[in-house]
Amino acid sequence: MTPVNFGDLAAGPYKRLVIRGAMVIPGHGGPPAGPYDIVIEGNVITQMIAFDPVTAERRGSTERATGDRVIDATGMYVMPGMFDLHTHIRTQPMPLNYVYYLKLAMGVTTMVPASDRGVDSALAQADLSRQNATLAPRLYPLVSWGNGTRFTRAEIDDPARAPEVAKAMATRGIRVISMDSNGWSLELVKAIAAAAKPNGMITSFHIPPATTAVVNALQAACVGVTMIEHHYGYAESALDRTVQNFGPEYSFGNENQRFRYAGKVWLEADRDRLLGAVADSMVKCGVTMLPTRVVYEANRDAVRAMSLPWHEKYTHPALWNWNLPNPANHGAYHADWTSEDEYTWTQAYRLWGDLIFAFNKRGGRIAFGTDDNYIWATPGFSTVREAQLMRETGLHGLEVLKAATLTSATTLGVPKLGLVRPGYLADLLIVDGNPAANLKLLYAFGDLVRNADGTVRRTRGIVHTIKDGIVIENANLMRDVERIVRDARKAMPMDIVREPWVVKP
Repeated sequence: MTPVNFGDLAAGPYKRLVIRGAMVIPGHGGPPAGPYDIVIEGNVITQMIAFDPVTAERRGSTERATGDRVIDATGMYVMPGMFDLHTHIRTQPMPLNYVYYLKLAMGVTTMVPASDRGVDSALAQADLSRQNATLAPRLYPLVSWGNGTRFTRAEIDDPARAPEVAKAMATRGIRVISMDSNGWSLELVKAIAAAAKPNGMITSFHIPPATTAVVNALQAACVGVTMIEHHYGYAESALDRTVQNFGPEYSFGNENQRFRYAGKVWLEADRDRLLGAVADSMVKCGVTMLPTRVVYEANRDAVRAMSLPWHEKYTHPALWNWNLPNPANHGAYHADWTSEDEYTWTQAYRLWGDLIFAFNKRGGRIAFGTDDNYIWATPGFSTVREAQLMRETGLHGLEVLKAATLTSATTLGVPKLGLVRPGYLADLLIVDGNPAANLKLLYAFGDLVRNADGTVRRTRGIVHTIKDGIVIENANLMRDVERIVRDARKAMPMDIVREPWVVKP
């Protein structure tokens, strides 16, 4: 591969890169092992030389591996780069590198961004990333069914034409099909899922409450949908009727009501049926869960979401403004959001978490995504918070990291990613500490830990993200993000959310 140089942000791949003395979290759910010297040639891991006491004794003395660059990772942990299988890049004036840098700095080396700036732009960005012409994660754009093709709406909606539409999308290089607008027809959902597979594509379904009476999560799973996003359709699979108890005032177009009732439906679900027969059936049908819990967390504590400590320094003003309560903006519904709504969503999170745990315990696949850049979810930071919220369900830290690495790689259908082992691509994280024991160590600002002498220090977070063999200086990425935000905030007016907390001279 041709080496690239992004100044003090990143450089590589190297002819021979050595990560020396690291403990390794493999990515398949197994515990840390090591230490290892990891040898990377170009963008491929070629050797892992163990230096644990038993192996070292058996092997005897040996010279340490050397290369064009050697990173001393003594006391650090190496794990696979993480995936985000549902995220957003939004539009101007929020720059793309703002999103990419935050994602990389907090461990995302592969992401599935919605085509917020159009299909052509999304595919062009994916190509630039593939060539390492831009400093970004690997990109596999999420494209709505039929978009980017010349088929008419009638043809796109015709189940019989699904093989042709899927082939046309695949020819353009699209791998991930969004099915959000197709839930009005179970026959069409089934046809899309069947047409995707022979073309090397996967299907991702945000089941809107407007159509759960037609297709719920269990039905979607059992007609072959690859991945169910978010929390929709699960509770509806365990109701005593085919629709939830929508109030007479309900309008799907009113997002305040839409999200209020999306929480309420969990209180109507039959808990035993949901955690028993529904969970069992979804496992048997082979669907993957993509929870994205972080993007809805504001629903159970809006003030917390609006006052997170990184907003001032790292949340772009454009993103902040899109989050402000405004019925014209999607996901900006937190006005008239009461303590009763937060109670409802707290209860919803508990049952939703129990479902995730039950599904995982039965052998179901859980992948990793954030849906960030909406609803107060700032990119990068939301990656780590999502991991914490998955741990909250009862999954072990190693299971959380497996979901974010190997399971997501398998779901996306990309080979040689998601594990730390020879022959796999060098998408890696070098972390200051053991993230399986403390997921907060993945934050760019690390976490507070106590030294042996009783003093307290802040860890360094992910010191280096390595994508395709390119070694990234994460602290410098965060420096540039801070500059981007600082420059954009110069013209930022006061708003109704910030105003009560500003210290006036």
